[in-house]
Amino acid sequence: MKRTILVVDDNAKIVEVLSAYLVTEGFEVRTAADGPAAVVSVAERRPDLALLDIMLPGIDGIELTKRFQRDYDLPVILVTAKTEEIDRLIGLEIGADDYVSKPFSPREVVARVKAVLRRVDGGHNEGISGVYDLGALVVDNERRSVTVDGVAVDLTRTEFEILTTMAAHPGRVYTRLQLLEAVSGDAFEGYERTIDAHVKNLRKKLGDDPREPRFVGTVFGVGYRVGTD
Repeated sequence: MKRTILVVDDNAKIVEVLSAYLVTEGFEVRTAADGPAAVVSVAERRPDLALLDIMLPGIDGIELTKRFQRDYDLPVILVTAKTEEIDRLIGLEIGADDYVSKPFSPREVVARVKAVLRRVDGGHNEGISGVYDLGALVVDNERRSVTVDGVAVDLTRTEFEILTTMAAHPGRVYTRLQLLEAVSGDAFEGYERTIDAHVKNLRKKLGDDPREPRFVGTVFGVGYRVGTD
């Protein structure tokens, strides 16, 4: 069965180009030109992933991301302008799975769509199994659950994949590009900064102080690790 992608943008040319590339790659495509139309489309039939422009009429991409994550657990890729750094980071913090910046290569957008769908399908941490007991932090990959001091913590897909990747090898230092490769299967140059946004949000949810972290440590100039050597 074909996977369905919802493309939401008020720029008809962008919608046309992205739709053509996605269809060529075997996807079914539905489109919407504004936020309210996107809400109706998802309510009628949930797609497999939504490509959302941030600056949408009616309901913007940030608000749509929150709604779609909360109500449908729908994977979202935000499409942003280069000047929308703050909005992009907010979007990642509230649960967007990835972002692409305008101007973009349609082929790269298709690659990001495929990477997120592989992540949703569990294609990258499928070889990682079991429970990782790091004291106060317990990560159960099979149940896809995380607890801190016995209290459940709700993580997004990407946050969970990042944490599980590092928890499987306590003390090992991962660069941003390595974490991108681990969670998505592709490490596009320029996207490694998304890891910083996800780690920031992950720490917040774990109750981790970045200045004196209990769980996710920073190795300056290199990357991140869980636990110690």
